[in-house]
Amino acid sequence: MSDRIWAATRKGLIAVDRSSAGTWSVSEVFFLGDPVTMVLDDARDGTLYAALNLGHFGVKLHRRQGTGDWEEVGVPAYDADPDDDKAPSVRQVWSLESGGDDRPGVLWAGTLPGGLFRSDDCGQTWSLNTSLWERPESESWFGGGYDVPGMHSISVDPRNSRHLAVGISCGGVWVSENDGESWDCKTRGMYAEYMPPERREDPAIQDPHRLVRCNAQPDALWVQHHNGVFRSTDNAATWSDVDKVEPSGFGFAVAVHPGDPETAWLVPAVKDECRIPVDGAVVVARTRDGGKSFEVLTCGLPQEHAYDLVFRHAFEVDDSGDRLVMGSTTGNLWISEDQGNTWTTISTHLPPIYCTRFH
Repeated sequence: MSDRIWAATRKGLIAVDRSSAGTWSVSEVFFLGDPVTMVLDDARDGTLYAALNLGHFGVKLHRRQGTGDWEEVGVPAYDADPDDDKAPSVRQVWSLESGGDDRPGVLWAGTLPGGLFRSDDCGQTWSLNTSLWERPESESWFGGGYDVPGMHSISVDPRNSRHLAVGISCGGVWVSENDGESWDCKTRGMYAEYMPPERREDPAIQDPHRLVRCNAQPDALWVQHHNGVFRSTDNAATWSDVDKVEPSGFGFAVAVHPGDPETAWLVPAVKDECRIPVDGAVVVARTRDGGKSFEVLTCGLPQEHAYDLVFRHAFEVDDSGDRLVMGSTTGNLWISEDQGNTWTTISTHLPPIYCTRFH
């Protein structure tokens, strides 16, 4: 099991360690005071990456090898005319993933606006995947919570690192089987209630809030969508509506057990009008049968007057499938070591948490 958690927050990157006695506590803080939007702990070579959004000073990316010093590296950028007021610019690195065990140094990054970028040199330089960016359907993409579309989920198939699936809000799920040279939009079975009836099933305007894949059975994917939860067992060719989630099918985060595609966890919330937990109670919904039924897990979580929202990347399961971590917009950080049956509070006063990762 993992004994370190990374929490990327509005005011720094926070390391949380587990003691020999089994207690968790904050041990280190990096980039204190700066918004850290994304963190990646690359198990291939032990490199840690942190993406920062410094407002007027722009987006920055830093890396650290082992316990060494941080160094600033390149950032994704659009090759655009600087005198063009309408030219796109990277506002935020919203996703960051390694490129596969067989491809050391390869990284993928998703940005606001919805671009997919690749690095072949551990983040030193980046190139835009133009085949997706220039798809004619991208003209239909639009923002959800942000005013521009965003690339928030990147999944590399562990069987073949040339096979990719990405999630865009609002732009659908896109799949490539040739290392990003060409793409297909794969949303059959999804629907968008926020669109006119004639466009309800339009592929390129779907809003998948988060896409995750089961490592042991990579054809199994789960999506927490704006209009519910969807599951695929055929590598995104088709999706089925999971409509048994209690107390709500709305949310942002989803995690799937690394060894069991039937087991997944969600963090339900009130939809649209009031982004808080249902009835002011923080809960985790868990299925062990592929979405046919769900348990509502509450032990150790606040059950009244709670206003926590869990962002897309702030919910994570470790490689064992037993340990989960969850961070909220109000600075609560919880850990479960029994697949969500019980939760322990690590902290109640961190900055808003954007992303959690196990080391």
